[in-house]
Amino acid sequence: MMCVGLSAFKSSEERKIHLYLVGDSTMANKSEKRYPETGWGMVFQEFFKDGVVVDNHALNGRSSKSFIGEGHWDQVLNKLQPGDYVFIQFGHNDQKDRKPDRYTNPVTTYRANLERYVRETREKGAHPILLSSVVRRNFNDEGTLIDTHGLYPLITRMVSESVDVPFIDLQLLTEMKVIEMGPEKSQELYMCLQPGEYPNYPDGNKDNTHFNNFGAHVVARMVVEELKKKDILITDLK
Repeated sequence: MMCVGLSAFKSSEERKIHLYLVGDSTMANKSEKRYPETGWGMVFQEFFKDGVVVDNHALNGRSSKSFIGEGHWDQVLNKLQPGDYVFIQFGHNDQKDRKPDRYTNPVTTYRANLERYVRETREKGAHPILLSSVVRRNFNDEGTLIDTHGLYPLITRMVSESVDVPFIDLQLLTEMKVIEMGPEKSQELYMCLQPGEYPNYPDGNKDNTHFNNFGAHVVARMVVEELKKKDILITDLK
């Protein structure tokens, strides 16, 4: 895969490259009242120099379908300029078959939606990057991490190969990290809080999907390391 240098797309020295993030709650910005819950997109800007602006459009509860249906994708498209990047990460909420506004069949509608994101990004002269969903901390009683995503990560990989788009396998990377840390220590990445530990959660919290501030930084760094390996945006990384 050929990666074109970032500088080739700058229309002027003051034109900054924008990185648009589209996805679900694991990537999204959070309000102060939910701290320490932190989407990895919230901290992504910290890894880049001043010539790059991270514009996080990810939203809680959105799937590849509802993000389009509610008009959020159009808002991104209207901003896109040649040379910008779009990081696309869906799957968690596409699984929700009891919510028809969100659910997608992974091998049909989900795939078609990803292809649409890629196609329309490229039509704007921007660069799409596909990411699989981050792993849920779902250990069984024997300490084995059990997958919860089914076909969605595989379909994301297949789309990336079929349309020649960079792919970051966050399912694999986060899975490896959680397994390495184990059932107990891996709680340090997620919103697993003891009573009284944080004012926003006086009774504690047990959330094995969403990250705390530490976990968000770990995931964002994973994405950055993959960009380095793929020679994408490396001159703009700190």
